[in-house]
Amino acid sequence: MSISSEHKPLGKQVTGSLHMVSKLSPIVELNVGGEMYTTTLSTLKKHPGSKLAEMFTGQPKLRTDSEGRFFIDRPGTYFKYILEYLRSNQVPTQCIQDVYKEALFYDIEPLIKQLEDSPQIFGELVARRQFLARVPNYSENIELMIRIARAEAVASRQSSVIVCVVRTEEDAARCQDALNSLDTDKKSVVKFGPWKAVPSISDLLDCIQMDVEAKGYKISFQPHVAEKGFRFKSHDFFYKFLFTWW
Repeated sequence: MSISSEHKPLGKQVTGSLHMVSKLSPIVELNVGGEMYTTTLSTLKKHPGSKLAEMFTGQPKLRTDSEGRFFIDRPGTYFKYILEYLRSNQVPTQCIQDVYKEALFYDIEPLIKQLEDSPQIFGELVARRQFLARVPNYSENIELMIRIARAEAVASRQSSVIVCVVRTEEDAARCQDALNSLDTDKKSVVKFGPWKAVPSISDLLDCIQMDVEAKGYKISFQPHVAEKGFRFKSHDFFYKFLFTWW
């Protein structure tokens, strides 16, 4: 007498949904940050060394949602560009910065390299970041600006932070002389520079605004004009950054 399919030994049963997909179905349903996608297992595993391929290799590594779709806790909006690249080798031309972050997360090396050749990423990695790497304590000074602004935000619509920007060692010495006559608390002045690179002071000011705004703050800047007792024209070195809270 044959054993019916309903009474097969437990050891023969499929115990994991990922195992079921890899053995029985080439179609995979995904929930990526709330965005639903349907693709094939071979598409997801197109680049075997990637983190994405690893997610669907061997034992189950992903949770499933209430509908049984594999859940990836990443921004779903940009996964469509990742999927399109895997399907057709088409490099995205929209949302380049965000897609680049996702390509790094999924560790898809061919896509990473092609995106790094795009003007947007090339300009950021090779031009802007390399310049900022030559500005001493740039990242730390950005954080210091934000801490000062937040400390002065109580019951105020705006906070102001005074920034001293010097490009050369000579300017740094003049700036120190100016600081000694500046009618404000020297500890609250954030100093940037000097640096050895082509970009100008206005370029650095734009970078500061860009990076602070990237953290979600609304900010503007203007030359700082001292009221009295100042040895140099204040706009030679000093700028006022305004944080607007509401």
